[in-house]
Amino acid sequence: MQTMGGEQVTEAVAYAVSVLEEGAGRDWEGTKAGASEWSCRFTAEHLAGTLIAYAGRLAARARQDVGFGTVLDDDAGNADILDVLRTGGALLAAAIATAPREARAFHPYPYGSANREGFAAMGVTEVLLHTYDMATGLGLPYDPPAELCKGALERIFPHVRPGHAPWPTLLWATGRGDLPGRPPVTEWRWRNNLVIPAERLTLQGVTPAAAADLAAGGPGGFDWVDDGPYEGEEAGEAGTRTAAGMMRQAYEQGRHRPEWGIFALVREEDGRAVGAMGFHGPPDEEERVEVGYDLAASARGNGYATQALRALSAWAVARDDVRTVFAKTAPANTASQAVLTRGGFRPVPSEGDLRVYELRSEKA
Repeated sequence: MQTMGGEQVTEAVAYAVSVLEEGAGRDWEGTKAGASEWSCRFTAEHLAGTLIAYAGRLAARARQDVGFGTVLDDDAGNADILDVLRTGGALLAAAIATAPREARAFHPYPYGSANREGFAAMGVTEVLLHTYDMATGLGLPYDPPAELCKGALERIFPHVRPGHAPWPTLLWATGRGDLPGRPPVTEWRWRNNLVIPAERLTLQGVTPAAAADLAAGGPGGFDWVDDGPYEGEEAGEAGTRTAAGMMRQAYEQGRHRPEWGIFALVREEDGRAVGAMGFHGPPDEEERVEVGYDLAASARGNGYATQALRALSAWAVARDDVRTVFAKTAPANTASQAVLTRGGFRPVPSEGDLRVYELRSEKA
């Protein structure tokens, strides 16, 4: 799997500085940064400060916005600002490189936190976009590396259908450009992965990049128990890799909705993934959503699936667009039926050869 980490932040900053150095002798204060209302100088200071703030949050594992940032002297020149930009990139790269896999820190949108990969993707995106704004204002050529753009899109823009070249797609997704066949974007946000606590586990949302790697036989960025991910042993079973492939296909077709994908089940005690759980898609017109799950054989019998199912279904039925969560299971799969029963689900009339269990919200 193509990584998104400190090396990518360093690459993005190095390219940005190489572009902006060509215009360092110009009037940044008096030149607007592209279509923005900000000047090029303010944009550069904002970018440097953002990288430093991201580094501070991640290094401190901050749970709220504690105001990391920087203030430049009024007499600082453009070359000085570029030095601070390099410093911000180096600090963020170091924070990412030293952060544990499970570390998360504050970011307000959309779920209040991001992991080290999320901070890398956000940092890269900030650099790519704001350098573009400045380069446009200063009349400098700018064509960032496609792999950096692709990596950012697949991690924090999971709601954006690919299909065009990554850089034009990122510009369109952030309201900075047009794409054939797609309406203009007037408001936008990136999306870090959703994480749901579940007693001894956390349910960690799988990004399109991770789904592609899982489907291809990789770990998807997770540290799995020795016999994971579960592959599916019987006819009709869809293990983690199959589910990841289906999610990736939905992403490539523009049908993926980040909250309604799959989640890796990660043990709190050691940070190892023991299985996966998720939805077959967003709620239907009747506000029903189907859930599925699997566990590595070595992790079964510990109550993990029950804890995860309770947490995920509670999250779903608390939403305004869900009345019923349901699951289907083969008649012979008594272990799965026991998980559903312990999770608060009740049997309803079967569908064909499968047994159906439902959990209804209070508003149903």
